[in-house]
Amino acid sequence: MHIMRRRGWELAEHLATPEHLFFDRRAFLLAAGATAAALSPAAAMAQRITDVPDPTKDLYPAKRNEKFTLDRAVTDEAINTTYNNFYEFGSSKSIMRAAQALRLRPWTVKIDGMVEKAQDVGIDDLVRKMPLEERLYRHRCVEAWGMAIPWTGFPLAKLVELAKPTSSAKYVRMETFLDKEMAPGQRASWYPWPYIEGITMAEAMNDLAFVVTGAYGKPVSKSQGAPLRLALPWKYGFKSIKSITRVTFTDQRPKTFWEALQASEYGFWANVNPQVSHPRWSQATEQVIGTSERRPTLLFNGYGEYVADLYKDLKGERLWA
Repeated sequence: MHIMRRRGWELAEHLATPEHLFFDRRAFLLAAGATAAALSPAAAMAQRITDVPDPTKDLYPAKRNEKFTLDRAVTDEAINTTYNNFYEFGSSKSIMRAAQALRLRPWTVKIDGMVEKAQDVGIDDLVRKMPLEERLYRHRCVEAWGMAIPWTGFPLAKLVELAKPTSSAKYVRMETFLDKEMAPGQRASWYPWPYIEGITMAEAMNDLAFVVTGAYGKPVSKSQGAPLRLALPWKYGFKSIKSITRVTFTDQRPKTFWEALQASEYGFWANVNPQVSHPRWSQATEQVIGTSERRPTLLFNGYGEYVADLYKDLKGERLWA
């Protein structure tokens, strides 16, 4: 007689959610809750974090915008998705497994503040409204390492256009989710949750400012900040907020996450400059992750032709993180 021994993560067929319930969202949620109660804690958690297929996956890969080129090879996807900061899921770089708890649907982005009309936009509707393209960008961490990433998304200027801010708006404030049950890192009371980031309207309208929805020719991974994150390649990476849930237009400069935590080390502007050291280490060079190569750091991470004019008239400001 053949004896079947199930692995710890496998479910018996009678516990599987019926297909007709899976596609009926309300019934599916009710059924999932009842089933989870009957499972072991580990199996219940595995079911709770399972996602439905991404409804926008047919949009990838998007056409590459050849205007944006690299001076190095693209970082291997396996490295990019596993060597990452996402403090909501832990303070180490190895947060990929923990980040799988991130629930991506439903996901709504609130647009409010100094706008003609506040609105809540579902992520799938938002992505389909936008002209997706792929851009090859350098990424520079304040910790003095760098990557090269094929992001897919749309210009932040397009989101500003959708929001219709009033002429009084001077800043764009962005906020991520707050869910301590889902994201164990948010239980750390010494961090100023939720994660908040901010840039000026001029920075938001710059051609480089990019809202990321995908990477490596498919929807962006959870560990990289799905389903919606920012890419500002001329700034240190901590300015590129992950998992955005709210975009607010305001005339008040936002107090950003790292600025609130340690203003002496992390300022509002956070532009890359090899000549201005972090209080605890030099920024003159960077380690190219995935290689043994160390490169000289470039002013504005090599994007000065796009952004230097944004800061030429600022006086008395600490521009370099």
